[in-house]
Amino acid sequence: MTTATGPTSATVRRATDAPPLITPADLPPARHFVDGEFVDGEFVDGEFVDAAAERVIDVIDPSTENVIARIPAGTAGDVDRAVAAAVAAKGAWGRLVPKARSEVLHAIADRVAEHAEPLARLESANTGKPLAVSRDDVGMTVDTFRFMAGAGRATTSMAAGDYAEDHLSVILREPLGVIGVVTPWNYPLLMAAWKIAPILAAGNTLVLKPSEQTPLTTLKFAELVADLLPPGVLNVVNGYGAVAGARLAEHPDVNMIALTGSVTSGRAVARAAAESLKRVHLELGGKAPVVIFPDADLAAAASSLRVASFWNSGQECGAACRVLVHESVAERFVEQLVGEVEALVVGEPTSGDDVEVGPMVSKAHFDRVTGYLERAGKEGVRVATGGGALGGPGYFVAPTVLVDVPEGAEVAREEIFGPVVTVETFTDEEEAVRRANDVPLGLSASVWTENARRSHDIAGRLDFGTVWVNSHLVLAGEVPWGGFKGSGYGRDLSVYALDDYSRTKHVMHNHGR
Repeated sequence: MTTATGPTSATVRRATDAPPLITPADLPPARHFVDGEFVDGEFVDGEFVDAAAERVIDVIDPSTENVIARIPAGTAGDVDRAVAAAVAAKGAWGRLVPKARSEVLHAIADRVAEHAEPLARLESANTGKPLAVSRDDVGMTVDTFRFMAGAGRATTSMAAGDYAEDHLSVILREPLGVIGVVTPWNYPLLMAAWKIAPILAAGNTLVLKPSEQTPLTTLKFAELVADLLPPGVLNVVNGYGAVAGARLAEHPDVNMIALTGSVTSGRAVARAAAESLKRVHLELGGKAPVVIFPDADLAAAASSLRVASFWNSGQECGAACRVLVHESVAERFVEQLVGEVEALVVGEPTSGDDVEVGPMVSKAHFDRVTGYLERAGKEGVRVATGGGALGGPGYFVAPTVLVDVPEGAEVAREEIFGPVVTVETFTDEEEAVRRANDVPLGLSASVWTENARRSHDIAGRLDFGTVWVNSHLVLAGEVPWGGFKGSGYGRDLSVYALDDYSRTKHVMHNHGR
């Protein structure tokens, strides 16, 4: 398929004689992980029974469209049993001193590091990620556990003191209890780590539902660390969001529901959580504007976007997907960006370590992304490069740059979540800021200019949770990640995540004599 306005020039590099990424021995148990062990079937009336065939979910390799595993589709009963295990475990885990929990998190980081390459290969087999992306995910997973292991020992609060006469106030920080977690398909292992590490560091237990499309590294993680955590502290229930995820969100014994996912999923979780008034932590979608001023280093911007726009095949909520460039330099910038994009290596993860762009994660998502491209072509948006699907097998879409994009166009406002960058032009700063903010999402943005005063001013006026200056999509465990507006609320990474997963209690002592 190509759009009516441009050709698809990229090709998919195929592996002809490379060994497979994984063997059956590399797969985790295709079961739920509850109370410290893998369990079969579904939980009904207090006992496990065999899962019916229609309750099994196929896990697909998106590069080949082959089934690589089958997992059980969890029921509300499965979630209930997992929550009961987390409730039973929360008291002892929450009472551990920070040093004790820290040592467990360090041990988890060591275990993941020891199995880094098998985990990366399993991630690429399940998601189609280039191996460079999967290896980076595993590396940051290790770093996330190491950071939270230290941060959990160094939390700060208001100083104890007399704030009312003859009364000593002490602020205690306590775990919330049981956290329900729903993770997405685009970063299965890393997004699980971003949740699990601070949740455990803060003294909570959890039940995690991975995406039904990409559960394998989460299950493998549970297998690897099973002997490091007390039973019930970490539980994993497979299944669909409408069943297992919904039960987690509404469960009366779950104290918080934390989700990384789509805006639609976030709304559903928040509605379900409202009945029990549980806390909600949402990291949702993004539509990151890249605001390029006339004095910007255009070559550096184009080179940066080669990575920041197409990392993880564009299936990235912080991706630099919407360029707003000053009209005076737009033609030169587009020429340099197209040159970078046309040099991208598209292929199966087995076809070489230099592959930069892989497939879309599923047939449904492939259809969604190509649907945006088809509609853009009908609306007169011009394709500078790419523009459509690439030949199968696999769910590959050509890295695409769309130009002549009018203000308010669907492709410029809605999250495509694929290897697609749109380019719009502006005439002055006021227009640039207004149009950058004129989207319903507010996760991240970047500003490109050599003028220091302008960079501070514009960054402060952009309504996004993270704003980079002369870079894009650079992350660190020490700083928070999260958005505004439709991108949700709550913060991942940093000490702010520990704040989200804990509560403060004021204890006041009357010491008057």
